[in-house]
Amino acid sequence: LSSISVPWDTLLTSVVLYVLVPVLIAQGWRRWLLRGGEPRLQGALRRIQPLSIIALLVTLVLLFAFQGGQILKQPLVIVMLAVPITIQVYVNSAAAYLLNRRLRVAHCIAGPSALIGASNFFELAVAAAISLFGFESGAALATVVGVLIEVPVMLSVTRIVNSTRGWYERGA
Repeated sequence: LSSISVPWDTLLTSVVLYVLVPVLIAQGWRRWLLRGGEPRLQGALRRIQPLSIIALLVTLVLLFAFQGGQILKQPLVIVMLAVPITIQVYVNSAAAYLLNRRLRVAHCIAGPSALIGASNFFELAVAAAISLFGFESGAALATVVGVLIEVPVMLSVTRIVNSTRGWYERGA
């Protein structure tokens, strides 16, 4: 790892393009919508929700298109990447969820806290890995596998959090 050369200008450009610019655009659009009141913002969010799901699906299809061959050629590597990611998400989300319960945090806060605490933010990692090392790189493969593993695992954590709400709210 110490021999990997990271082009800092490319990394900085990636962070600006994939993080800073979208955040600034989103905040500007949010402020503009809020000038018309909260109902205007909520209406806009309802209208774009289907687009966000479509964008996620298109992203997953593209990830498979670029990395599908590598995933099929290297099943052992995929398992070696998938197992620790799966364990880490379950352990971290459980720790956050139980800590929130112990501290008597409301369930509506504890659920997102468990998910955020367990997230690896692979979406950003994919963008950075592709920008730095290219679509066909091992780094891109690792981050793509991360996304493909993390999404269903996070959905299962969401199901667990929602199904244990009664237990959670009875307290420690």
